[in-house]
Amino acid sequence: MKLGAIEIDKPIVLAPMEDVTDPSFRRLCKRFGADIVYTEFISSEGLIRGAAKSHRKLKVFDDERPVAIQIFGNDIEAMVEAALIAEAAKPDFIDINYGCPTKKVAGRGAGSGLLCHPTLMEAITAAVVKAVKLPVTAKTRIGWDENNITILDTVKRLEGAGIQALTIHGRTRAQMFKGLADWNWIKRAKEVATIPIIGNGDIWTAQDAVRRFEFAKVDGVMIGRGAIGNPFIFREAKALMRGVELPPPTFREKIHVAIEHLKMSVEWKGEKYGVLEMRRHYSSYLKGMPNVSKVRDYLVREEKWQNIIDRLLEYELECEKHLRDGTFETLAETLNDHSKRLVLAPAALEN
Repeated sequence: MKLGAIEIDKPIVLAPMEDVTDPSFRRLCKRFGADIVYTEFISSEGLIRGAAKSHRKLKVFDDERPVAIQIFGNDIEAMVEAALIAEAAKPDFIDINYGCPTKKVAGRGAGSGLLCHPTLMEAITAAVVKAVKLPVTAKTRIGWDENNITILDTVKRLEGAGIQALTIHGRTRAQMFKGLADWNWIKRAKEVATIPIIGNGDIWTAQDAVRRFEFAKVDGVMIGRGAIGNPFIFREAKALMRGVELPPPTFREKIHVAIEHLKMSVEWKGEKYGVLEMRRHYSSYLKGMPNVSKVRDYLVREEKWQNIIDRLLEYELECEKHLRDGTFETLAETLNDHSKRLVLAPAALEN
């Protein structure tokens, strides 16, 4: 797949996720093999008004490249100005969000709300492409609802507007994050597209990533919620693409990567928000470990990051004891059987 000067064969990509894909998580995923990473989505209005939170999201680091800054909005002039501000932050490319389904975005005519206004979506895209020198890409959904699957028209419109690649989440806006992503539509979009297509939706394992490449013949695969608390998925997927099946991370590696992630999060966002936003990751980091529920309950309530690290290190010793006693596997299997019966709300929203 080629984007300007970037050329990567079958990239496996970290999806943009609000309150998840900050620099700490992006850099961690990059270290474990993510080929391309995206910032959290950034409001065009926030950028042009100088909102501190929006401008902070522009920060990118050399060790996470190639990295995209993703922007959203529904006003042509504001999107052009925001794209120029984003370009000045020196990402490798700029991505436009036409996929976010939330009320605060789609309900105000931005994100996937623009699927109901394809002419405006096309005009915004063309104006942004013309305004910046960097490659421009976009991320969208297959349509507004099951009666309005418009992805084939969207592909042609955005191609004509000049984007260099398109990521497609295989759900409609009406689905939000429920049901299953329909990769049949992603496959059909790939068949009619003349630009690279990245497929997104329900990539939970390395095997899922490989199967999606084989089925839809996409140029890249994007992983969203499947990467939360699980940056190892990129390492596993990259290896499996080469025909090598890696063993899962050990409980020791999971715990120490979680600790490192927490430290990076606190360093970037401060203790309050760094600790708060790490809470969505612990369930996945600790999945499959024995007697984890009490530990997890502590981690999502504790406010001091040093105390969280101390408890994780204590838990590592507890796991070591279970391993010596021969009870680790039995307890882990019980936990996994129970977790399969749980229906959990999405930990974060992919943009």
